[in-house]
Formats: sequence, structure tokens, C-alpha cells
Amino acid sequence: MSQRAFLELRSVACRYGNTQVLEDIDLNIERGEFVALLGSSGCGKTTLLRVLAGFVTPSSGSVSVRRREVTHLPPDKRGMALVFQSYALWPHMTVAQNIGYGLKLKKVQRSEIDSRVAAMQSLLGLDGLGARKPAALSGGQRQRVALGRALAVDPEILLLDEPLSNLDARIRLSVRHELRALQKRLGITAVHVTHDREEAMVMADRIVILNAGRIAQQGTPEDVYNRPASAFVAAFMGAENVISLNGAPQGSDFLIEAGPSNAAGRVALMGRDLAQGVVEARFRPEAAQIHPAETAVVGPGVTLEGEIAAVSYPGGHWRHAVHVGDREIMADASRAFGPGERVRVHVPADALFLFNSPGSQPANTISRVLPGKVHA
Repeated sequence: MSQRAFLELRSVACRYGNTQVLEDIDLNIERGEFVALLGSSGCGKTTLLRVLAGFVTPSSGSVSVRRREVTHLPPDKRGMALVFQSYALWPHMTVAQNIGYGLKLKKVQRSEIDSRVAAMQSLLGLDGLGARKPAALSGGQRQRVALGRALAVDPEILLLDEPLSNLDARIRLSVRHELRALQKRLGITAVHVTHDREEAMVMADRIVILNAGRIAQQGTPEDVYNRPASAFVAAFMGAENVISLNGAPQGSDFLIEAGPSNAAGRVALMGRDLAQGVVEARFRPEAAQIHPAETAVVGPGVTLEGEIAAVSYPGGHWRHAVHVGDREIMADASRAFGPGERVRVHVPADALFLFNSPGSQPANTISRVLPGKVHA
């Protein structure tokens, strides 16, 4: 790892009583980079952010900024600012007073506070709202006030603890782009905690996926989406359909054997270390292609034979529950296939993620996909 990284975490671990929350976290973040910590509830992402902020002391490991260790420094000595999920605005203070609160604590001169508060209000589109109190603001405006308060103290690093989760869906879409544009404009280093895959994808330069207190994978949004390093990452990034296939590596490909519910197929290994036998294959509903049962399907990948069980219209496409054998997968199409209709579901090779099977599953069986929310 580079020794010149702006923000460094080395072998960070954190324990609450007998519970290990973080374990062996090594992470480098460069100046001006926007990093998203992504994971489900309980994975350790918020604890990691609080370790960075200084609200939690790690049980082992170190945190450094510009090669200066800050592991045991209090929050106000780290050059960081945290935007909370709840915004944590003072309800009795005006917009201007909230934005200038951190500067007041630092005993900055009144004239300088007024100047910087005015600049923040202009930067964040809050002109004319300085005399209002938080209760008189919309959710998006309150989020901007919280952001302005954090930026007013001119932090080297901006920490964001799911600051958009309290906004409604329409406002969240616009604010996430505004926040990303502001971060790029100011060149500030940002670390953003979120459980929303789409939010991380559109905002971050790099995504760090956490699972059970460890880093499961990190990389650009394109890397983690198109080249998941494990079945867990693939599932978290939307590849919730899972099937078991039998096959063997041959040259640069993995050859899939024909089974009771699938035709023979071929997938490029692309560096994956797959063993002969049963493999776990994952894919996203939108990657599947549904064809009438009589249609001949050609091309690398895998083709499954099944029957439509249910159809719904979430908007922009039709989503189908398809029985394959005695199990079920989800697949999208531009038109609706009728319940009971026999179909072939083809998953192209570049959308099929193969992993060595974690257990001794019978060959050529289809594993149940538990229904869950799939983010667009």
C-alpha cells in the first residue's frame, strides 16, 4: 500500500464487549477522493466512520492523516467534519446560526463568521433563508444547512453518515448529484456511509463493501458491479438470482454441463479460479433474457428452461417470477409473458457470475431466490 495516502487506516479493529465489530481494516484514501462505505445494517460501516471521526477508539490499529497519527486525538483536533443522518441542527437557532456554530466554538471573529456563513448560504442555494429556523425548512434545505455547518469550518475530510436517508426519493436524487458536484468543485476528501447501492454507484470514486466487519471488496463502481470478487458481493450488488450448475474449466473457459433444467453453456474464466464440479452462478433479473420455449437460443452463457409463475410491472419493464425445476428466479422483459407459459431464460456470459460452491449442493439443482428489494 502507498505510504503517501492522504488518509490511512492500518489493521483497525474494534470490539464492543465480546462482539467484534471491525477486524483487520486496511484502507487508503487519497486527497480529493470520494469513497463510499457500503454494506447492510450491522456490517460495521458506521462504526468505521465513527473511528475516523474520533467518536470511537479502535481496540487496535491506527488512523493517520497526512502521515500524522490521529488515532487518539479528539474529534475537534482531526481536521474532519461529520454530517449526521439526523442532521442534528439546533432547533432554536436560525439557518445562519447553525451554519456558523462550529466557527463560534472555534472563537472565530464575528465578521469572519458572517462572511463565511454568507459564502456557505450562497454556495448551497440557501440565500434568503438565513433567518429561518430548521422547522420552517424542507428536508433538502435542512440537509444543506447541515452540510454548510460542516463545510464552514473548512475541514480536510468530510464524513457523511447516511445524510440522504431521511429525504424522500425525488429530493434524494437531486441532492445526491448536488453533493457530488460540490465535493468535486471544492476538491474535498469525502467518506460516505450508505446502505443504498445506487447512491454509492452514482456518487463515489471508489466503493468499499463491508461484510461482518471486514472489507469484502473495494474498487471503482464499475469494478464491483461488473467483477464481484465473491458471491456475497455479487448478491449485494443486485445479482440475487442464484443457481447451481455443474461443469469444468477447459482452457480459458468454464464449460457448463447440460442438466434437467439447463442447456450446456460456456463462460469465459476471466481469471476466476473455478474448480471442476458444482459452481454457484449469480445474475441480475435485468440481465436475463426471456424467450418463448420454441425459440432456439444461441450464444455464450447459460439457458434455463422454465415456466412463468407470476408477472408484475414495476415500471419500464415487466418482471417475471419463473419456475425452473421446482425453484424460482426473477427475470425482466420488455413485454409480459403469461402465467403458465413455457419459456427459456438466457443469461449472457458477461452477466453470469460464477463462484466455487460453498457446500456440497447436488449438481444441476436450482437454489431458491428469496424475494427482496432489487434497486434499479
